[in-house]
Amino acid sequence: MFLHKFSRDLAIDLGTSNTLVFVRGEGIALNEPSIVSIHVGDHSVLAVGNEAKAMIGRTPPEIRVIQPLKNGVIADFEMTERMLSYFITRTQRWLRTVLKPQVVIGVPAGITQVERRAVRDSALQAGAREVYLVEEPVAAAIGAGLPVLEPGGNLIVDIGGGTTEVAVISLGGVIFCTSVRVAGDEMNEAILQHIKKHYNLLIGERQAEHLKLTLGSACPGEGPARSVEVKGRDLADGIPKTITLNEDEIREALREPVTTIVETVRTCLERTPPELAADLVDSGIVVTGGGSLLRGFDRLLVQEMQLPVKIAPDPMSCVVLGLGRMLDEMDLLRRVAEPA
Repeated sequence: MFLHKFSRDLAIDLGTSNTLVFVRGEGIALNEPSIVSIHVGDHSVLAVGNEAKAMIGRTPPEIRVIQPLKNGVIADFEMTERMLSYFITRTQRWLRTVLKPQVVIGVPAGITQVERRAVRDSALQAGAREVYLVEEPVAAAIGAGLPVLEPGGNLIVDIGGGTTEVAVISLGGVIFCTSVRVAGDEMNEAILQHIKKHYNLLIGERQAEHLKLTLGSACPGEGPARSVEVKGRDLADGIPKTITLNEDEIREALREPVTTIVETVRTCLERTPPELAADLVDSGIVVTGGGSLLRGFDRLLVQEMQLPVKIAPDPMSCVVLGLGRMLDEMDLLRRVAEPA
């Protein structure tokens, strides 16, 4: 109790694309890409987060830029540990405390015990005093303000960078959850491949993400389609080239990943127990994560599911906000978390 009172405990949303850190009593203290750049020779870390992301596509052969998490789970244990250590040290230095923090981390609902252990071990090695793991759909629902401890059904759709998780939650637990490894990163890749196929033009990952954010949509909007110029390398002659793309093309490029996500929601609804399915007629669907910001996605879900759909306030932060709330409500944490 003494340590809990005086240490600055942390909640961490360890995402495929971004890592967010919430400090108890302070709020969100860090939101940076889950990216590390290393020197190939000695594996020394050169940059983490924003600085590492800025190096993508611009590095010499002796420098590699790594995403240590893939599809929501740890793909490179050593680099995940070093990235976590960097983020934890940064927040602790900012807070001027030497006490090791208690850490609550969000994990995908469907990961294995081996994958859970990898998350725990990496956090402990990175400097955590004690580690609790919470399933991300539950954390997202709490962060979105849903009454997850009550007996009614809540349906949450969390579209992250590497995975989309769809879960029905009641009485603090996941009743049914299904996930698919299609989310924001897959949308970026779909845009990149569309341009490569139809224009024989190679663009970078960051450009594809920019196109998704500026022109991406799930269904047609009102008014004329917007367009932007895109620069890349012509695959035929290697010469830089500029083309013009409009939002209709980008929507077509995104059709397959968006359809996959919609069908994943449908699968979850089909497998929801009848008593809880009846609750969803009124409570509807709540969408969180960066993918929820794709224009028109909520309208598409309403059309396909015939249920109310709401984008959560601050959808990109719902998981870490839910985890952060648990730091102050230990009874809630004990009900929904798995201690190390």
